[in-house]
Amino acid sequence: MKQALIIGHTFPEPDTTGAGSRMMQLLQLFLEEDYQITFASTATVSERTVNLEFYNISVKNILLNDASFDEFINELNPEIVLFDRYISEEQFGWRVSETCPKVLKILDTEDLHFLRKAREEVVKRDKPISEANLFSDNAKREIASILRCDLSLIISEFEMELLQTTFKISSDSLYYLPFLVESTTEELPTFEMRQNFVAIGNLLHAPNVDAVLQLKKLWPEIKKQLPAAEVHIYGAYAPQQISQLHNKKEGFLVKGWTEDLETTLKQYRLQLAYIRFGAGLKGKLVDAMRFGLPSITTEVGAEGLCGNLPFGGMITASTDDFITMAVRLYSEEKTWHEAQQNGFKIIESRFQKHLFSEDFKRQILSLSQNLETHRQHNFIGQVLQHQSLQATKYMSKWIEAKNTLPQSASPVCYANSDEVRDEYRE
Repeated sequence: MKQALIIGHTFPEPDTTGAGSRMMQLLQLFLEEDYQITFASTATVSERTVNLEFYNISVKNILLNDASFDEFINELNPEIVLFDRYISEEQFGWRVSETCPKVLKILDTEDLHFLRKAREEVVKRDKPISEANLFSDNAKREIASILRCDLSLIISEFEMELLQTTFKISSDSLYYLPFLVESTTEELPTFEMRQNFVAIGNLLHAPNVDAVLQLKKLWPEIKKQLPAAEVHIYGAYAPQQISQLHNKKEGFLVKGWTEDLETTLKQYRLQLAYIRFGAGLKGKLVDAMRFGLPSITTEVGAEGLCGNLPFGGMITASTDDFITMAVRLYSEEKTWHEAQQNGFKIIESRFQKHLFSEDFKRQILSLSQNLETHRQHNFIGQVLQHQSLQATKYMSKWIEAKNTLPQSASPVCYANSDEVRDEYRE
């Protein structure tokens, strides 16, 4: 049986994160092609981690900076290795290449982390995101990871364009694969059956935390115009700064994690997503459109979702506009119904699984059969794997050697990058 190894940054939690849902979609594609999947990660399993063994997926805990990984992958001998985010490729990519040089290496970027970080930095300085510095050290690391892999999965058309136009990455090395949605004919609650506002998102994720903090500032004006309405905040791992915002009198209720996302979203009339920075596709907005829930968001929030279609709600450019549109869409049934239908059209024409799944499988098969030729066309990727450029490899080897010595002894290290040293410290 064909073997596929997934090296996860974390074990997937599809009920708490968009990244978890995305990973489960990828796993399903490989299962449909009869791959025996092993999911390996340095992370620990949480109470919300999906039971991968239920899907006949093997689970393996692996160690950073440890030669035991080499023995493990040599014995597994997979045809495909998929890295979950560039940090996983940095940590294990060189080991994969040395032990299994003919394996097809795929990077799932989730979103472009350097883009999100650059936007976060300028927002914190109260600057427009158009001034974000995209040519950062983070960008160099992530793009180097993209180039070292045979194929990188990109979730957003905006990011596809950015990589090809600004960073001159060949389209042969990139593959657009958004969230994959399967059709449903289920009847949904009507405008009259829904009430209140909702804001949802994993609250370990900085853009979501910022969005809730901003919403807290905007909510009093919305509440003044809609005195009977409440806003309910959902999300796993809420920090204290979010939990303490709960105020029943103000109608600002922090609900925490929801076990049933679909049932929860179907109760509400409108989603509020004041997203000031971020990257990739926003899973909360895709889910809302799936369940007939219009949203008010920003240009960053809606990025990559609509193509040439109208958004399933309202895209706003200012706080005043956000407040005005929230009140209007909550109050006007005709406008609300039009927004809901727009969302359905986006899901139907841009995110249906059948639009992407078979082509993706053909792409993987073609690359596997023509890997040597494909790599010849990506010579820069081969250059980046040359030993003289692999600072991360030798830092990892230094830590590995250090860990095997008595505490009083320590090998010499010539690495001069504090960032690399911090990244690979256990």
